[in-house]
Amino acid sequence: MRAADYAYFDAPFLAFAHRGGATYPPNVGRENTLHAFTEAAKLGYRYFETDVHATTDGVLVAFHDDRLDRVTDRTGLIGALPYREVAAAKIGGLDPIPTFTELLEEFPDVRFNVDAKSDAAVPLLAEAIARHGAGGRVCVSSFGTSRLHRLRRLLGPETPTAASQAGIAWNRFAPRLTTMINTAGAALQLPVRHRVAGRDLQVLTEGLVRAVHRAGKQVHVWTVDDAAEMERLIDLGVDGIFTDRIDILSDVLNRRGLWT
Repeated sequence: MRAADYAYFDAPFLAFAHRGGATYPPNVGRENTLHAFTEAAKLGYRYFETDVHATTDGVLVAFHDDRLDRVTDRTGLIGALPYREVAAAKIGGLDPIPTFTELLEEFPDVRFNVDAKSDAAVPLLAEAIARHGAGGRVCVSSFGTSRLHRLRRLLGPETPTAASQAGIAWNRFAPRLTTMINTAGAALQLPVRHRVAGRDLQVLTEGLVRAVHRAGKQVHVWTVDDAAEMERLIDLGVDGIFTDRIDILSDVLNRRGLWT
């Protein structure tokens, strides 16, 4: 599918508030909370990024890690806990972990980029999107290729998806075949470089951007917090950037006339 087939990609440039803007000063220690996403909305962000996990009793929560330990006042594997225990955890000792349903309902005009982080999250994510009629304002992705394929089958053609990791590899190393492969993903979401076997591999190249655009898809880069790097990527032709420093990206895009 082409990006132009989806209203989701209608902005001149897609600015993604990564976990709500995790290192934006008002959000430090409060990533992926209603507070963080509200701060992003105050700056005018229309695209939020989050991840989802499933509790043992089938509640879909918006949280990055598979464990509570790093950012909350509790410990434990989310997939091994009932929702009542996950709900008792406080991010930074202040904020409860939101459910994905809460985000959809709290921000009805916002579009979400969502990474399904566990197998159990897949049917719950598809069900939540269908129940809220949110297929047009959610782009789904997953580092798990099989999870992404399941999501595509469950969601159908209305909901855009990002390319799988295999699709990114094909586009990077066999760009002339781009139009024949990876037809399901409307966007490639990738880092500038990736460390493999102790070496930095350049993932994003000018040739990759051209090849992806020839196939009618978009290129979104994560996670970029430096203004000069943002400028360079925009000049390279990328279509979106994920950032923790939502204030910096907003300033850059305003200067470039790309902020909506």
